[in-house]
Amino acid sequence: MSTRQRLASWLKTKSLEDRRLILARVGFTTDDDVTPQDLARLLLQPRAALALARFCTLPQHQALSAVAWLAAQRHGPLLDLWHDGDPVTRAVPRADVLDLLAGGDPALRDHAAATLDALADMALVLPPHGDQVIVSTGVHAHLADTAGLGRPAAELMGLHFNAPEVHAIAETLGFAKARAREGAERNVLGLLTDQERVRALLAQAPASAREWLLEVIGSGSRVLTHAYQERGFGYHQAPKYAFRPGGSGDPDTDWLAARGLLLPAGLEDTVEVPIEVAVAVLGELRVPFTPEPPRLPAGLPYAAGADGSAQAAATAALSQIERVLAACAAQPPVLRKAGGLAVRDTRRIAKAAGVAEDVARLWLDLAMQAGLLGLHAEPVQRPKGHRGKLPDPVVSLLPKTGYDDWLQRSPVERLAPIIATWATIPAVYTFWPEEAGTPIALIEPDDPYAVGIRSAVLDALAALPPGKGVSADGLPYVTERAAWHRPLHFAESGADDDLIGAVVREAELLGVVAGGALTGVGRAVRDLLLSGEAWTSPEPALTAALAAMLPPAQATAFFQADLTAVVRGMPGPELADLLDDVADRESEGHAVVWRFSGSTVRRAFDRGHEADTLLARLAEVAEAPLPQPLEYLIKDTARTHGRVRVVRSGCCLRSDDEALVEELARSAALRTLGLRKIAPTVLISAKGEEETLARLRAAGYTPALESETGAAIVERAARRRA
Repeated sequence: MSTRQRLASWLKTKSLEDRRLILARVGFTTDDDVTPQDLARLLLQPRAALALARFCTLPQHQALSAVAWLAAQRHGPLLDLWHDGDPVTRAVPRADVLDLLAGGDPALRDHAAATLDALADMALVLPPHGDQVIVSTGVHAHLADTAGLGRPAAELMGLHFNAPEVHAIAETLGFAKARAREGAERNVLGLLTDQERVRALLAQAPASAREWLLEVIGSGSRVLTHAYQERGFGYHQAPKYAFRPGGSGDPDTDWLAARGLLLPAGLEDTVEVPIEVAVAVLGELRVPFTPEPPRLPAGLPYAAGADGSAQAAATAALSQIERVLAACAAQPPVLRKAGGLAVRDTRRIAKAAGVAEDVARLWLDLAMQAGLLGLHAEPVQRPKGHRGKLPDPVVSLLPKTGYDDWLQRSPVERLAPIIATWATIPAVYTFWPEEAGTPIALIEPDDPYAVGIRSAVLDALAALPPGKGVSADGLPYVTERAAWHRPLHFAESGADDDLIGAVVREAELLGVVAGGALTGVGRAVRDLLLSGEAWTSPEPALTAALAAMLPPAQATAFFQADLTAVVRGMPGPELADLLDDVADRESEGHAVVWRFSGSTVRRAFDRGHEADTLLARLAEVAEAPLPQPLEYLIKDTARTHGRVRVVRSGCCLRSDDEALVEELARSAALRTLGLRKIAPTVLISAKGEEETLARLRAAGYTPALESETGAAIVERAARRRA
């Protein structure tokens, strides 16, 4: 039976949810069932195996690398990645893998065996899961060189040293000067490949140098240092290196390099411990294996009031998102030709929403990806007779049709799709390195590492003791722990504390993290990412978690004599709309505070409210009788509102003859002008001056055109010239 057939048979024993999870980790999401045969065929492709490997923890990655390294030693390097051969032809004994990972340490061997079993559950170690370990060709091709074992000393010296460096090492080791490079190299390699002589040499080393060498071997046999510098500019298949004048700046590194215990790795400022030296130091052939995650730092602070902080953050986030969307509806920002929003538009929206610019960008991008905002291109009308190229249409950002329905939902139902979008979006929007230029909103989310890093950060926070959190000082621990959960994501992306800090801050803004600890919503997001449901059906679990954290939407407010209204908790949409019309939001958090003033009440009247109906509506939502200062403010503002009227018109007609003015206002022939008398001698027209003049003359009247200053305007036909 082939490996593919065995894999298909094994997949038949898995549940539909398990198969969908494996498929999602490869990069495909579907509600339909995928046959075990098709899934087995997919999993044996190199790309699929590498996609699954991105979900490995550090010990799982180390175990896969050990299997690939052993296979390369036993069966030779994999020369054709796309060959159709059965992976069983490159199988290695399970016992040898355990020896390479754990040696004779019983506890470490148990960890290694459990790691291989976990890889089998992930479909990275292939069936039959017996005495032989089988992995796909993608693992063999890409992970054999990542096992953390150095190359032989002869290979490193031959590739990267010229004769002077070989002679210098031989002299430091106490050998007599040889006539040629070959003799000096033979002497040096004779010592480095003899375990007893290497141990004797290290016995003469400073204790700090021995500890440093052991640390380098345990972390993958390579380390960055300035011990060597590249020589010359001649053509070489591999770069040549010489000892850096003055050394590396570290006495321990210089002592080891001078004796050939650290050799150039062929990369800039990187050295490598030869495999013979590592075996001599460890006493056996071993690869780095780190089954335990980094230790928790001492003195973790208590996450006091985390639930309350999360509730306040979620309430504020929803309110801010609503105001950002309202600002886009009131004055739609225009998309730049180069993509994204102009900085001035982002600043205007941030000011309207009362948030920082980076937070405004986050809400804009999340709302866009959640389907609440969309792009609208205004069609460009072709002028009559125009045959040239039309200008590009103006593209604006507007709320989509689902926005109105979203506004009417409960707070929990409004926030759930936002958090679901954040969980799976391939971008960390608030992280913007300086070299990326000016931050802009509405960028294309295309960071392949963002979701994995976000998941790893949640894993790191989930490992904290109950009731404990991490402060800003504990951020390096979160980075280290997250890198243990997703080493490939961190190695390939170069994620650092700044990026992890941005992920944590976004989580805090949404109530996913509070006080440096996961909230109930944060645990729900983590579970969804681990199960793969974050890409298929996240909203039921998020809605339940948010409902447990957030109080029901409030329909009443407490009005105070200092002209403020306080809603304890999250206001419902109708209450929020009413108070936003007549007052300004002053603060948000556990409670939302609005402040009334003459200008805010005038704004309400400008929007069509009347004093009596406004007072009645406010009384309906008040927890107690409205305070007199608020009633006086509304009534006093109403008395002065509208005393001056601004009338829309196309142009104005005046005449000293009141009878003529009355005749014009009643004329059926001039009905299309929409004439309206606003004074005994003044009419206004809905049409512009040219059309009004033409209609008056066609009706038999003889009007004259007058300027804004009252002077008569002499009408002359325009003269056209070439």
